[in-house]
Amino acid sequence: MTHFFRRLSGRALRAAAVLAPLAFASLPLVATPLSAQPPSLRPDVMGTHAALTSDHVLATATGAEVLRRGGNAVDAAIAMAGVLAVVRPHMNGVGGDNFLLIRIAKTGKVYALNGSGRAGSRATPAFFAAKGLSKVPGTGILSVSVPGAVQSWEDALRRFGTTTLQQALQPAIRYAEQGFPVSTRLSLDIAAEAKKVAADTALARTFLVNGAAPAPGTLLVQRELGATLRAIAAGGARAYYRGATARKIAAFMEREGGLVTAADLAKHSSTWQEPISTTYLGKRILAFPPNTQGATFLEMLNLAELGDLTAMGRTSADYVHTLVEGAKLAYADRDRYIADPAFADVPLARLLSKGYARELGQRIKRDTIASASAGDGTRDGNGDTIYLTVIDKDGNAVSMIQSLFASFGSGRMVPGTGIILHNRGALFSLEASHPNIVAPGKRPFHTLSPAMALNDDGSLFASFGTPGGDGQPQTLIQILNNVLRFGMTPQQAVEAPRWRVFGAGRLGVEPGLSDEVRAELARRGQRVTVQPPSAEFGGAQMIVIDPRSKARMVGSDYRREAYGIAW
Repeated sequence: MTHFFRRLSGRALRAAAVLAPLAFASLPLVATPLSAQPPSLRPDVMGTHAALTSDHVLATATGAEVLRRGGNAVDAAIAMAGVLAVVRPHMNGVGGDNFLLIRIAKTGKVYALNGSGRAGSRATPAFFAAKGLSKVPGTGILSVSVPGAVQSWEDALRRFGTTTLQQALQPAIRYAEQGFPVSTRLSLDIAAEAKKVAADTALARTFLVNGAAPAPGTLLVQRELGATLRAIAAGGARAYYRGATARKIAAFMEREGGLVTAADLAKHSSTWQEPISTTYLGKRILAFPPNTQGATFLEMLNLAELGDLTAMGRTSADYVHTLVEGAKLAYADRDRYIADPAFADVPLARLLSKGYARELGQRIKRDTIASASAGDGTRDGNGDTIYLTVIDKDGNAVSMIQSLFASFGSGRMVPGTGIILHNRGALFSLEASHPNIVAPGKRPFHTLSPAMALNDDGSLFASFGTPGGDGQPQTLIQILNNVLRFGMTPQQAVEAPRWRVFGAGRLGVEPGLSDEVRAELARRGQRVTVQPPSAEFGGAQMIVIDPRSKARMVGSDYRREAYGIAW
């Protein structure tokens, strides 16, 4: 493990915000000496006033400026989301979806805002059958459902913000119209999708330079997206769903044979929901209800609580095997049940019950893998997504995730708007008996899983989340255990080597497990492959509040472009 961190030490490190030396003994249930923890690639970022982290330094800096000018966590989160729609354009945007958990400190209540869109009115099983399709296409115009992000921005600000959408979007407009420097990561990501980008004229004109990805340091200007953001800022979400922008989207969908109509856009609404939760190691863990896989994360926690994982040790074969097998069982339930609850009966009470976990846990065998009926993470690849979280001076908090699904979404940009349309509709099923079968007005299954953790008195302990598609619950349980079970700081927790179950039962592991442990996992039936740290293992971010000092402590993942600030 030491060699692993030394090898990566040459990677660019971000400058720390205001640092404060604090004790961490109050964080873990089982304290582990700091000298026994893996070294961090990045310094701990912590403060006593406010903290925030996101998937890009410009977005985090924007949120910090909002807070310094007196805005609250919701104001900062929406301003950050707008900037991320510009500076991480292949992963999220005004053509995508999002989900927010919002905690209001004055009441201690946590709200869930579902900002996902619904299938278009033409999206019927008969439509796809007539085209001879047995699956919804993974990309292209037929994978597009109504984008929900813009409406949720407005709804969050109207209910809990202190600024307007017009004010919140000004930084995003500036970066779209004046440009921002392309990072090495963004240049590589565009290059990896050059063929997909080149196939769409509007995308190619925006993101390719002489047919290639722009070099690091190049200014990426998106004037058409800037104009769309200006229209939203001036006219609100109504301008996007019912105004000139909506007419451009609808006309493009009609011309290309898509499933979404002007009426579908006009009918869109966000939904305020109650978070779902379970208890874990003395904390109440909050997640997002269906149509997301938040329940899958909570089910994994219930299974994890059955064994003494702390005694096993974080890098032992017993620890990894136990969590992997629990993940497979939870994925099988996810794939069987999770869908839009407005259209399907999702047995949440059973899935989240401790009794069901005990029943299910009997299938986890120490010396062998689960039966062939168990699931794995195969629905949603790596997930091209952004995550952000904010805790302000008053203790208000936002845990927010926003996505286009695949890199550059559907691969289609609405001409003249800069809007990249997502491909979330690709996750619908065409199986007649499946609860996630496509239907007009139905929300598709989502992997997006923002989370929070509360202390036993209801106060906020942590806000955390990660990109990573199907792998999100696996990453979340690992970073939460790293803090609660193994005494890590949030930065150590998100940097620690991770593992992930991929399709066909493959267990990908980052360097950090010994040869002996990998051999033992293989003996038990795990198909272990070692691979370098990458975005495939997520891009976790986390803010933890020390229960004694109330310090805000930030963890930001180097695997993507995450950047945290605290003061």
